[in-house]
Amino acid sequence: MKLWISIALGFCAVALQAAQVGLIKIDGPIGPATANYISRALDVAADQNDECLIIQLNTPGGLATSMDDIVAAFYASRIPTVVYVAPEGAMAASAGCYITLAADVAAMAPHTTIGAAHPVEMGGGEDEETTNSIMMQKIGNMYTKVMQGIAEKRHRNVEWAKSSVTQSTALTAEEALKTNVIDLIAINIPDLLVKLNGRSVNGRILKTAGAAVVEIPPILSERLFQAFWQPEVMMLLMLVAIYGIIAEISHPGAIFPGVAGALAIILLLYMSATLPLNAAGLALVVLAVALFIIDIFAPTHGILTLGGIIAFFLGVLMLFNREPAGYHLPMTWVIAATLVTAAFFIFLVSKGIRAQFLPKQAGAETMIGRTVNARSHIDAGGGSVFIEGELWKAVSETPVEAGHAVEVTGREGLTLKVKPKTS
Repeated sequence: MKLWISIALGFCAVALQAAQVGLIKIDGPIGPATANYISRALDVAADQNDECLIIQLNTPGGLATSMDDIVAAFYASRIPTVVYVAPEGAMAASAGCYITLAADVAAMAPHTTIGAAHPVEMGGGEDEETTNSIMMQKIGNMYTKVMQGIAEKRHRNVEWAKSSVTQSTALTAEEALKTNVIDLIAINIPDLLVKLNGRSVNGRILKTAGAAVVEIPPILSERLFQAFWQPEVMMLLMLVAIYGIIAEISHPGAIFPGVAGALAIILLLYMSATLPLNAAGLALVVLAVALFIIDIFAPTHGILTLGGIIAFFLGVLMLFNREPAGYHLPMTWVIAATLVTAAFFIFLVSKGIRAQFLPKQAGAETMIGRTVNARSHIDAGGGSVFIEGELWKAVSETPVEAGHAVEVTGREGLTLKVKPKTS
């Protein structure tokens, strides 16, 4: 009897236990860290038996590869997925549009927007009117079909979904609800839970009314990589690489600048696999560095340096101009990087390299041209002079008596060549 009572009480406890939903917040560009965060959160929410995972989204777009990973994770999810475009004023643009429509439930807060899903060219080539236009047409056609597949799978407005890619159309939350692009509008998370309650998703009835909302925070690596995969960071790495390598050239043996520059180049190459650099922009930056260095040696009175500053500015401006929304380099960074680099080459590098060509200020070479008195008789067979606190062996083709002035004309090993000093 007691056993049955315990079992009954256990069932009652489970029945009375409040439901729980998982929550994550994505605010910013979609990248590899975002895809990893969402995929991990889906597993965490499923393991803790959440009713669903709510992804609160506000994004201008991001990388197509990361977007594809997120859509695939939604399809393979063990629990219902809910994308909630919020708060008011938020957007699900470009990659965010695909992600929203791919969720089991698509929801938006009032006065939010969705759409403009046409893919944006990344990287860059030289012939934009031929190769790039053909490539972009292929990519556009492909992602039109991807969007069509998503809309068909989730039973949403297929024609609008396709137009969001082909014509970059966008909708407000209210328009999206009327045209069957999304499923519901919710003022906030509590309102969303009420409206999700009782909805059937993949044969599962959601019980979200009064559910506890448990936020799943990003782990440290996801925070770091989300901050790391930014054009600003790539810009800083490029500057470190330039400054480090040139500083090592201008100050041989410093070691640290060269090591830092080499590490920056490796990281830059690794990141450029995800955020490709514009080839023309990179070429202009390399040209600028070359002009800076050449102007140090050539008597051009700063003309090449001025050309280098212009080339560097245009190059940095072009480096990320074809990246997706959210990955453009702010103009303030372009201007600041140009000014800092110009100052670096004008005031630091030029002084460091020119210092290598100044006369020696210490060592045996500084003795050449000096006038001293002969310490003993000096001839072709030898003799000695006292200079800089040391006694040196000296030879002279013209004999010199002790005490007479001689001029140092050269050095062979530990022997100085001298000649009589004429007045």
